[in-house]
Amino acid sequence: MISGKTTLIAHLGYPTEAFKAPMIYNPWFEKSGIDAVVVPMGVKPEDYASFLPLVFRMTNIRGALVTMPHKITTVGLVDEVTPTARIAGACNAILKRPDGTLVGDQFDGAGFVRGVERKGRPLKGARALVLGSGGVGSAIAASMAAAGVAELALFDTSAASVEALAERLREHYPLLAVTTGSRDPAGFDVIVNATPLGMKDTDPLPFDIERIAPSTFVGEVVMKSEYTPLLRAAKDKGCAVQVGTDMLFEMIPAYLEFFGYGTATPDELRAVSQIKYA
Repeated sequence: MISGKTTLIAHLGYPTEAFKAPMIYNPWFEKSGIDAVVVPMGVKPEDYASFLPLVFRMTNIRGALVTMPHKITTVGLVDEVTPTARIAGACNAILKRPDGTLVGDQFDGAGFVRGVERKGRPLKGARALVLGSGGVGSAIAASMAAAGVAELALFDTSAASVEALAERLREHYPLLAVTTGSRDPAGFDVIVNATPLGMKDTDPLPFDIERIAPSTFVGEVVMKSEYTPLLRAAKDKGCAVQVGTDMLFEMIPAYLEFFGYGTATPDELRAVSQIKYA
């Protein structure tokens, strides 16, 4: 039950139809007796810079979850960003401190990497391809570098975005082999689709599925459906896969700690989740 004492967590993005986080957080808050609620707020890109300061003028807001397409923009709109968010070049979490200042952090990459490793696929020494250098792709690339991959190939239709990410990675991980410009998936151990391709059933696959081996691990960030066309095609090839919501369940414990709401295990969160797919 929402009351006048309920603390708000804004869920900022556009469009909101595919948001899954409220169906995990809110059942968890209810089960744990935490008087807080995650509220989806659809904000178009052209309104975001003016909207963000205003939403944090509310006295009963604790923080925000930030999703596409606002993760990169958020870096320039908060008072402080953590080193993780700076390397990623994107924020997916904002905390309002008692003095009103805003700190941005980034948990997408950690969530994705924890999910892969929990499935028994080691990243240390692996060759990885990340498609998409937006907020989530940048974060996953940064966390894969931290996990010790030997080679990281990056691809994006925006050359400026992907080259900027490559430079940040080379600066912080000088021994890491970073390449850009190709989406040929052949020869990689782990491939990540961090593009919006898969949000629509008519979208093309982000890479040539015929070029991968059955030993390739394929991960997805799109959460509109559990098994996107890409993941279905990868499973048909015999590949191990990670669905988009796995990343969400893995990162929520870090979010809860960030907001000061204790912690939870991914299994505990799954037990109360009310996620449904369209």
